[in-house]
Amino acid sequence: MNSATATGRHRSPSRSRVPWTRFDTWVFSIFGVCALLTRFAWITHPDDHGSPVFDEKHYVPQAWQMLQSTRSVISGGIEDNPGFGLVVHPPTAKRIIAIGEWLFGYGPLGWRFMSAICGTIVVLLIMDLTRRLTAEPIAVITAGLLSVCDGVLFLGSRVGMLDIFQTLFIVAAAWALLIDQERPSGWRWWRFTAGVMLGLALCVKWSGLYYMAAFGLLTVGLDLWSRKRGLRKVALVDIPGALVHIVVVPLAMYLLSFRSWFAEETSVYRHRNGDGALANFLYYQKGVLEFHTSLTTSGGHEHPWESKPWDWLWAGRPMMYYSAESGDHKAYQMLFGTPPIWWVLVPVMLWAVWRLVRADGRFVLPVVGFIAGWVPWAIGYDRQMYFFYATAIIPFVILALAIIAADLIRWRWGLLVISGYLALVAVAFVFWLPIMTGAMIPSDSINLRMWLPKWR
Repeated sequence: MNSATATGRHRSPSRSRVPWTRFDTWVFSIFGVCALLTRFAWITHPDDHGSPVFDEKHYVPQAWQMLQSTRSVISGGIEDNPGFGLVVHPPTAKRIIAIGEWLFGYGPLGWRFMSAICGTIVVLLIMDLTRRLTAEPIAVITAGLLSVCDGVLFLGSRVGMLDIFQTLFIVAAAWALLIDQERPSGWRWWRFTAGVMLGLALCVKWSGLYYMAAFGLLTVGLDLWSRKRGLRKVALVDIPGALVHIVVVPLAMYLLSFRSWFAEETSVYRHRNGDGALANFLYYQKGVLEFHTSLTTSGGHEHPWESKPWDWLWAGRPMMYYSAESGDHKAYQMLFGTPPIWWVLVPVMLWAVWRLVRADGRFVLPVVGFIAGWVPWAIGYDRQMYFFYATAIIPFVILALAIIAADLIRWRWGLLVISGYLALVAVAFVFWLPIMTGAMIPSDSINLRMWLPKWR
């Protein structure tokens, strides 16, 4: 999928590796530090009078339950008290949150520490995907700055919620599949790694299934494209291997993630029906499915900050996590997409689809990743949804933007256009930063940033 000598003509998915350079060391170090600083600065603010904010109230206590009930580092702890909130997601992300709580205790730093670490890794992975796809320094810089300055990735990395962890595993799966195309001989260890990452994504939220399906088709399609193999060989060799790595491995990991549930007698729903562990596990999973399928707009479930997939295409409806007032000052913490990034999403992805149709293999990952993260939700539009569901799609939009920057740099005014755009993104990020961090500022300053009615 790499094309180090892109010229606007046909590009096939190449298996050549892009060598690491001294420039890469510097630029990854700089943006890695920027990511760490932005994710950790003032990370303990806000809190709700010492308690978690928004949906942290579900996951942070459940992570603490796991930590407190852990008897074995292998099996881990359990969620044994649904009174803290609905237990409707697999345990893996909550186990990761528990690492921060183990290190720093039950407080804001403990709740959010691992989110910030994983959010920083997401930035570096997006940059390395760009490096491998384009071998173009300006594209890597573009990917780094956009990843650091995107509001959704920024705030997702500063709260004790699930989405940044799933995003990390999805982007890591895409990264592993790209390396698999560079080294596709013998045992496909990198495709196996992609399966492990997809399994971890599934072990965070069931929406990981969408990426399993999309990336499974992707790896088979790339084998057919890049190796020029006949359909018979693909059917006999590639498809069975892909099924094992992209389907069987993730499903096995999903079962493995519930190892402590099976090991402990006091796990939530463990003896609900009294019919044995497996029967109660199936009851548990059936209950989760019924919860998600019944959470519909037509079923009467409404939320003042709900958004639908078409709102995500332009960050039209942010998500309020926290608000407070003090005199004529207000504090908002909103999941807010940086407008210069999100407002070009539709034309960027349409261009990516067009280039892919024109056989530009660099756009395979951006298009497939975006489709997997948006189309299933658009089909099930009646489901109650929120903007944080879109966290996993923005890395693929940034990847497409970075590839476009690699092409623009060859134009006469390309560097000027790219520099101007990146400067605009940085300025916009700083401008809207107060409403993403819960800073107490004058009400007039809040209103100055509420450009659209649906942002209020």
